Amino acid sequence: MLTVLIAALWLFLFIFQNFMSTFWAILFLCGFMVLYCVYMQIALKHQKIKLRKKPEELNWNYKPFVSVMIPAHNEQDVIQKTVENILEMDYEKFEVIVIDDRSDDNTAEKLKELEQKYDKVKALIRDKNAFPGKSAVLNEAMNIAKGEAILVFDADARVKPDFLTQLVPHLEKDNVGAVQARKVIINREENFLTRCQDNEYALDTHFQVGRNSIKGAVELRGNGELIKREALADINGWNNYTITDDLDMSTRLHIKGWDVRFCADVCVYEEAVVKFIPLLKQRRRWVEGSIRRYLEHFWGVLFSKDMSLRVSIDMIAYITEFILPFWLISELCFQAFKYVKDSPNCISSSLLVSALVCGFFTVGLLYSVRKYNHLSRLQSVIQAVETGIFLCCVWFPIVVFIVFKIIFCKKTMDWGKTTHGVTKLVENNTEEELPVQEEQPV
Repeated sequence: MLTVLIAALWLFLFIFQNFMSTFWAILFLCGFMVLYCVYMQIALKHQKIKLRKKPEELNWNYKPFVSVMIPAHNEQDVIQKTVENILEMDYEKFEVIVIDDRSDDNTAEKLKELEQKYDKVKALIRDKNAFPGKSAVLNEAMNIAKGEAILVFDADARVKPDFLTQLVPHLEKDNVGAVQARKVIINREENFLTRCQDNEYALDTHFQVGRNSIKGAVELRGNGELIKREALADINGWNNYTITDDLDMSTRLHIKGWDVRFCADVCVYEEAVVKFIPLLKQRRRWVEGSIRRYLEHFWGVLFSKDMSLRVSIDMIAYITEFILPFWLISELCFQAFKYVKDSPNCISSSLLVSALVCGFFTVGLLYSVRKYNHLSRLQSVIQAVETGIFLCCVWFPIVVFIVFKIIFCKKTMDWGKTTHGVTKLVENNTEEELPVQEEQPV
């Protein structure tokens, strides 16, 4: 499927190179992206005005029993602090299931100690020969889970005591299958990479809030996701054969007609990757998993009878985040080749449009870091520019690499595990020390 799409894209580019103006075609695509973002912004403003006149009525009496699941693979350095932080939530009805996924360190022993120490904690130690992966871990834990809703955390998660109390009411409506909390980096100031990742999360929050305002294809993010058991049963649980369980589940929920909501006022804090190579491995997994889920659920996205039209359009619009980098790099290569051969070319126009695309995302970053990370105007500009450069240097090459990997290589279940516990901030932070993260007017 991907081979056909890429071949069609290259054919499209070839035709434009010889018979039409590529500049106007790319400009049209950029204009579409801008208009779509403006549409989301207008919808968000309209939603805020509407809520000021008539605030959303949440059912605070809706209190299902929640099973909190925390998969752990070689997490001996962080898992105890995480479990103790989760246990301090002020929600009345929940259990904590901590799953050791074939660890080589002392994680299993830590989990057994926690089970003995706390009544709410259950330890599930998986067999060393069990099917690998986070999805398989969660599916196995469902056999002992009692919850009407399932809350998934990563092994380095930190939350404030009212996390579940504030998040659960957003799950109450019959058509809502899942709710995603806002993710925030806890070790933001450790180095340049962690700062850029937190700014990237702010941009993701901006887009998730926009998608939520139009009731579009909001996506789960793996950490801090709350899912109805009924919705899980409807899609047959997690997909064991995906490397991005959250994105795959989001797509399948939408195809089945379930709404996924985003709650920006409730935060889950996590540790950013502090070194470049592990960061590339993490982003490689994200990109590959995201592209593969679109390919695997391609027909469902196009022809689902249960998915609303706006969710379909929103989902298709966001596929451009993977098409655009490959498309731009292919276009630049075409034009550079023509330039070297002294053939008529549009290299200047292509470079101009590439700059416009980078500018578009930089403006989004500027707005996001100002609003969600509470930076000064000058710092917002500086960090928007540096994060924009960071995203271009990381995402564009990875997208191109993954496209060729999918076309020419067999599918592998390579998760590229993120190492936790490399920063003392996660070990030492308690709920009282977590930074305040509230929306601020721009």
